[in-house]
Amino acid sequence: MKNILLTGFEPFGGETVNPSWELAQALHGEVIAESHVVAVQLPCVFGEALRRLDEALRLVGPSLVLAVGQAGGRCDLSLERVAINVDDARIPDNAGAQPVDEPIAADGPAAYFSTLPIKAMVAGLRDAGYPASVSQTAGTFVCNHVFYGLQHRLRGTGIRSGFMHIPYLPAQAARHPGAPSLPLPTLVAATRLALTLGATVEEIRVGGGQLD
Repeated sequence: MKNILLTGFEPFGGETVNPSWELAQALHGEVIAESHVVAVQLPCVFGEALRRLDEALRLVGPSLVLAVGQAGGRCDLSLERVAINVDDARIPDNAGAQPVDEPIAADGPAAYFSTLPIKAMVAGLRDAGYPASVSQTAGTFVCNHVFYGLQHRLRGTGIRSGFMHIPYLPAQAARHPGAPSLPLPTLVAATRLALTLGATVEEIRVGGGQLD
């Protein structure tokens, strides 16, 4: 049976939970699109996150990889289009590092695109009633660091891979007045569908990026 690698992050920025890891744990061991889901937690630490990712890629041997991260303030499942070759941290990571304008891969291109069928995934999620969009920026913190590193490592392999940002959980949003959130069961069900679509559908051509 093939394997799907699903990564989530440890909590960061003063939070006690990270919804990306909560949903990854919930899907660990499921069979989706005839593939076994293996969830791996990544540290919210520059450099170390990619070392942990390297280990997971080697051990899991995935046919598809979806990395997931928390984006407080976003209101939907955001399928990221592009990862850029820069670390530029607004806050320190969990090891206290705060790189500014540093390349992720000195020999790498300026950017990589997702190799997931992101527009088709967004369309399928919306058809099922889940809030979703194509995002044009993954930021410049550890999420983008992992997204770029993932695409750099899997370039030319034919393995579908990419990144998805998700909102806070309701308990987190309660500590951030006005911040949107989605309950964990919704995030889990939507991610299950996103993985199914990511493994089985082909990309569609729709203008406007956001499918508006």
